[in-house]
Formats: sequence, structure tokens, C-alpha cells
Amino acid sequence: MESLDAIEVFAALSQSTRLETFRLLIKHEPDGLPAGEIARQLGVPQNTMSSHLAILSRAGLVEAERHSRSIVYRAVIDRVREIASFLVQDCCDGRPELCAPLVAEFTPCCSPSPSMEEMIVC
Repeated sequence: MESLDAIEVFAALSQSTRLETFRLLIKHEPDGLPAGEIARQLGVPQNTMSSHLAILSRAGLVEAERHSRSIVYRAVIDRVREIASFLVQDCCDGRPELCAPLVAEFTPCCSPSPSMEEMIVC
């Protein structure tokens, strides 16, 4: 991930409704949620939510798929991995023990498969 991409991601998440929206969509992976349901759950007018979802989409954080008359939004999990990797890519400087506590933070929510553990190497 390039610095400009990271800045776009951080800018998209720097607004409270967009951050709440993204966190809500993460909770509802892999099914996602219709735009109207996101707006209802967060108490945001639908037209305002459309603007927030467009900003999250441009940052590559969400993707949309039409299902008959509704549009279902999903979080882009690969983008989460990209931004997390961007933030810690230089943290170890050849000393993986420095990153061990950080990696341990992710373990309780997501038990990594053996192949995933191989990817989490500084």
C-alpha cells in the first residue's frame, strides 16, 4: 500500500459515522448489510448514509452488490489487512519479538490458519 492510499483510508475513517459504518459492516461479514439497514441501525438519514458509503467505497473499504431492489454493502477485509500491514511494516526492524504483542492482539478475534500465521511475519 502506498502512503497516498493509506491517507485516503484514514481520511475516510476519520469521521464518526463512517467509522461506525465500517465497524458495523465488519461485524456482518461475510453477508453484509443493505444500505437502508445500515442507516436504520446507525440512526442516519438514508441520503446521508449514501454519501458516507460512497466515501468508504472510494477508499476501497467497502464494496456494493445489487440484490434485486437493494444494495448490499460489505467490508473489504483485504483492505483491513493492507492498512494493518502498512502501519506495522517497519515495526520490527528484524526483531519479530517487538511485533509479537501486536500480533497477539488480533489472535482472540480471528484464529489464524497455519497459512495465515506464515503471513504474519515481520
